[in-house]
Amino acid sequence: MPLEHKSAAWPSAGLESIHFGSDDIIGGVNRINQRIFIKRTSQGLAGLAVAPATLAKPLDQEEPSAKPTTKPVATFSIVGFNPLTGDLGVAVQSKFFAVGSVVPWAKAGVGAIATQSYANVTYGPEGLKRLTKGKSAKETVEILTSADRNKQLRQLGIVDANGNSASFTGSGCHQWAGHSEKPNFCAQGNILTGKEVVGAMASSFEQSQKQANGGLCDWLADALMAGQDAGGDSRGRQSAALLMVRKKGGYGGGNDRFVDLRVDDHKTPILELRRLLQLHKNLFKRAHSNPPKG
Repeated sequence: MPLEHKSAAWPSAGLESIHFGSDDIIGGVNRINQRIFIKRTSQGLAGLAVAPATLAKPLDQEEPSAKPTTKPVATFSIVGFNPLTGDLGVAVQSKFFAVGSVVPWAKAGVGAIATQSYANVTYGPEGLKRLTKGKSAKETVEILTSADRNKQLRQLGIVDANGNSASFTGSGCHQWAGHSEKPNFCAQGNILTGKEVVGAMASSFEQSQKQANGGLCDWLADALMAGQDAGGDSRGRQSAALLMVRKKGGYGGGNDRFVDLRVDDHKTPILELRRLLQLHKNLFKRAHSNPPKG
């Protein structure tokens, strides 16, 4: 069944592939501020291992309309595929501590996933299972969201290993929220300054594809910076992450995690992420200069 999206309340301005969530329907949600959140987990980053379990029960155990007990992973992300190399990846930024521990998921030769808003973290592993079994990005989005009784709170973006993309923005995502689906990538975000953020990410990625300069990790990082330059998260900046997978691309060829960089708490997380990416490129010049052919 095709995904349905609310029509935009403003001109598309050439961003015809962007879809929007409806008005905020969860204004009464109790928002736990970041300082209290970290204090309660007491272990900082380690505490996030507990938070997702509280956030998202298995899909068939979700209680409808249950009030979320954790704050939304309000963010903007881009999920992409490079057909020239077969690389897949996700880049994300948020006013949220250690966003890289929640949003990005990917498996070489299979697909890449970003799960955010009141993130159902089971979308990551469950989505990759569906993609591994041959489901398309669109089919996987439909399977995951149809089984989730709180899907109105979720935002999701998937790209499969054939370059098919699909996104979902629930009607309960905080404004501004929406997404863009194009061949080889999808961009999505919530609690943004406006539609321009997603539009800027999409335009940047499309331009990178046409120029074919650098690799997918560069395309994703550049798109993230374009989104930030367009306004980004309306609450500000805190963390960012970049995950790119390639068959046998990890250390010693032992796994597929070619690039796995996280900036958990920083005043300018995307700039720091790009600095780390440049270090990675300097350290692993041969791998970056001689990518596989897709």
